[in-house]
Amino acid sequence: MPDKEFFTEYGEASQYKIQEVIGKGSYGIVASAIDTHTGEMVAIKKINDVFEHVSDAMRILREIKLLRLLRHPDIVEIKHIMLPPCRREFKDIYVVFELMESDLHEVIKANDDLSPGHHKFFLYQLLRALKYIHSANVFHRDLKPKNILANSDCKLKICDFGLARAQFNEGATPIFWTDYVATRWYRAPELCGSFFSKVST
Repeated sequence: MPDKEFFTEYGEASQYKIQEVIGKGSYGIVASAIDTHTGEMVAIKKINDVFEHVSDAMRILREIKLLRLLRHPDIVEIKHIMLPPCRREFKDIYVVFELMESDLHEVIKANDDLSPGHHKFFLYQLLRALKYIHSANVFHRDLKPKNILANSDCKLKICDFGLARAQFNEGATPIFWTDYVATRWYRAPELCGSFFSKVST
């Protein structure tokens, strides 16, 4: 994909050379790129028409804020947020992430010979990440294989914090964050109805 088709007149676009599209969704598109300043491979997430729906804009803002604060080896890292040329008039956002090769869904689908050692290492990384996230009173709420990025060296990183929430009240309070939480088949039992609880994971 030519750079001019991916970027919409962003002044910082010259820093990155687009390689290929690696993902598409309702939010927009993700492409791999080379940072010409460092030579590093990165992933750039282009979010289209970010202000078209208020709920989507809030979700994107929430994800960016949380990922800027949550710094951990098992959580995907935001490297840079490209500033628009005009802060009063822009509709697309470009977020630069570290580049990962695949996701756990694809790894499971493509490999029927994963050993118990693989399973243990995957679980260790996920539990370590969740302990860190929960210690910050943040709850991901949409943890599933597609939201866990993976490399060929078995390194995993949790991503997509769009449905995540932070809770700062230590008391037992009713949780009414959203009507929809988590993909059905990966939903925690306590999220299958309306409950009063201290936390919703």
